[in-house]
Amino acid sequence: MNDSPAASSTVVAVNLAGSDVGAGWGKARTVAVAEVSDGVVTRWTEHEVGWDALHDEGHKGAHHARIVRFCREHGVQVVVTGHLGAPMHRTLIKLGCKVVTGLTGDARDAAVTAVDAPASEPVVGATSPGPVAVTIQPLR
Repeated sequence: MNDSPAASSTVVAVNLAGSDVGAGWGKARTVAVAEVSDGVVTRWTEHEVGWDALHDEGHKGAHHARIVRFCREHGVQVVVTGHLGAPMHRTLIKLGCKVVTGLTGDARDAAVTAVDAPASEPVVGATSPGPVAVTIQPLR
C-alpha cells in the first residue's frame, strides 16, 4: 500500500489550538498534517508533538532539529501557524517548506487556503541569540 500523497496534492502542517489555527509554531502542542487535493482536505491526522513542553529543553538547535525531523517524516510542504520566529522561519525555508502565517479560524479551512496563499515573510528585525548548528537538505 502506498501512503504517499497523490501527485496533485499538497501536505500541509497546521499548528492547532482545538480546531482552530494555533499561535506559535515552535511551542505547538498539537500539529495536524493534512493532505489537500483540489481544494479539499483528503487526509487529516493530528499529532501530539509537545513542542510547548520541549521548547526550552536542550539547546535551540536541538529543538529546530526536532521540528525538521517531524516535517521530513510527514513530507510537509506548507506550514500554517499564527506566528513563528525568524530563525525557525529560515529553518523551514531551508527545508523547502512554504510558511504561511496570519491565517486564523478553522484549521481545516486554513490548510486549504494555505496551498495557494503567498508565503509569509520572516519577521523583520527578529534575530537569533546565536548560531544554530542544523544542516538541512531540501525535501526536493
